[in-house]
Amino acid sequence: MYQFFVEPWQIQDKRIVITGSDVNHIKNVLRMKPGEEIAVSNGVDGKEYRCGIEELGEEEIVCTLRFIKEDGLELPSRIYLFQGLPKADKMELIIQKAVELGAYEVVPVATKRAVVKLDEKKAKAKVARWQGIAEAAAKQSKRRIVPRVADVMSLKQALEKAKNMELKLIPYELADGMEKTKELISSLKPGMDAAVFIGPEGGFEESEIKQAMEAGVIPITLGKRILRTETAGFTILSWMMYQLEE
Repeated sequence: MYQFFVEPWQIQDKRIVITGSDVNHIKNVLRMKPGEEIAVSNGVDGKEYRCGIEELGEEEIVCTLRFIKEDGLELPSRIYLFQGLPKADKMELIIQKAVELGAYEVVPVATKRAVVKLDEKKAKAKVARWQGIAEAAAKQSKRRIVPRVADVMSLKQALEKAKNMELKLIPYELADGMEKTKELISSLKPGMDAAVFIGPEGGFEESEIKQAMEAGVIPITLGKRILRTETAGFTILSWMMYQLEE
């Protein structure tokens, strides 16, 4: 079953209109025909709208609603991944997998040891590309929402954004006590907002860990081995997904 995202206004009672690049994809790549069924989500309400294709136009595809599924595919808590900017194209992989694992939002963070330095113009272009990757991953994994990729923030701005979240964790190589990590992950319950802070390749500086702790973020260990920046994020998101899944 192919899934596509539309804006809420494109769902009009029993009439659903698909526009943009998905028109070409449905017509010329998938070669779908009138009568075939697709799934549509508006990225907001968590519902899946099953509809049948009625008309294949040049600039839009008109569908008729058949039924609505409300099957709770989203995690019952919102997990925010605050990711220190990594080198090369690693951010693309991180966003893709974070979306697959159920992250609600990915926030790129410019930290002291980050090799990548983005000016305002480059950052805007990168975020637009990353948002496209998030949407593609949401389609592939049958998410009901498209997780947002936020604008690049400083660590101070990121900590301010996370200040009211109930669980705030930061994997740190000098932290110890796996039982503490397990206890904190187990405390994540439906309805809570959780923040995960991941450093870049060089990790966080001690001053940044101190700054995070002063903001209520708890350092944890992910085990005895040193993990790459992309692996650390996948690891803790996987644990959180396991904790929250019914």
